[in-house]
Amino acid sequence: MKTLLSLLLIAAPLTAQLRPVSTFSIVARDSATGQIGVAVQSHWFAVGQIVPWAEAGVGGIATQSFVDPAYGKLGLDLLRAGKSAPEALRALLHGDASCQVRQVGMIDAKGDVATFTGARDIIAAGGIAGSQSGTAQVQCGSAGGVLLVGRDFAVQANLMANETVWPAMERAFTAAGGDLAERMLAALDAAQAAGGDIRGRQSAALVVVNGTSTGRPWQDRLFDVRVDDHPEPLAELRRLVATQRAYNHMNAGDLAVEHGDAEAALREYAAAERIAATTPGITASRQAEMLYWHAVALVNMKRVDEALPLFARAFELQPGWRELTPRLPRSGLLPDDPRLIERITTARSAGKQP
Repeated sequence: MKTLLSLLLIAAPLTAQLRPVSTFSIVARDSATGQIGVAVQSHWFAVGQIVPWAEAGVGGIATQSFVDPAYGKLGLDLLRAGKSAPEALRALLHGDASCQVRQVGMIDAKGDVATFTGARDIIAAGGIAGSQSGTAQVQCGSAGGVLLVGRDFAVQANLMANETVWPAMERAFTAAGGDLAERMLAALDAAQAAGGDIRGRQSAALVVVNGTSTGRPWQDRLFDVRVDDHPEPLAELRRLVATQRAYNHMNAGDLAVEHGDAEAALREYAAAERIAATTPGITASRQAEMLYWHAVALVNMKRVDEALPLFARAFELQPGWRELTPRLPRSGLLPDDPRLIERITTARSAGKQP
């Protein structure tokens, strides 16, 4: 593990990159689950490429205004080395001769947060740390800025239409129900409703990771969705989050099948289908896929009669699934039974004629 000294030496070139990604964002932790998240919207192309950073069991970072992405990489390194979010952010700011144009939110795995707004960020600019416990002037570069410390979440925004944006985010996040992703979306929606970026909107992103690491990063990333260029990025972000949520249920269903828990698998598949059927913008082909693999699981549980209506509906939504079916026995995904395969491929919904 790198020492703090070596990390700070690496941080010395934090003056090199100036990318004007003015935006509003939130970093947060769910105190019940330990999940850590970052969400953001901006009038800048592909904001998800450089603003949000998160690692399970470590923390989350939003680096914006005149962005130096090194705050993300080095910030996570410092958190992983055992520094709290306030300690890590303060260290990075002191190594940055251009900190007066930065805006950064940081949260660690224990829920400590810090948010910094540089003195020369484009107004309206500011931030709020949840359950704020401290505020300090940080002198770095030629002007410095304000560092706020608190617990569980921080919101920050710059180049906003007015100064009500980040307080609206705080109120929406604390009042919202649902999981961490849903509450962060509420904060973004509130920011936009309060006026948002004075230039308009273009892109958005949301990341949620587990509170503790499994050692398998691909399993620890619960949500990782990005809208790079869209006239309504927050609406599209909500659609993608819902789609990811549905596929999370599908993955949980597949895992339950592997573990021989048939009833849990069916519950997860049904949950995925409900989300897909009730979320505007989730296409028929996505719904067909969920129905299809649910039906395949039922067949392998020897519940063919229950599976046939699901196959029929999937074939209606996307005919290609019917053509795919005879290929599955070779891969062991369906029984090698020609009569069964014929029953499946000729399945029709009630009232439909072959």
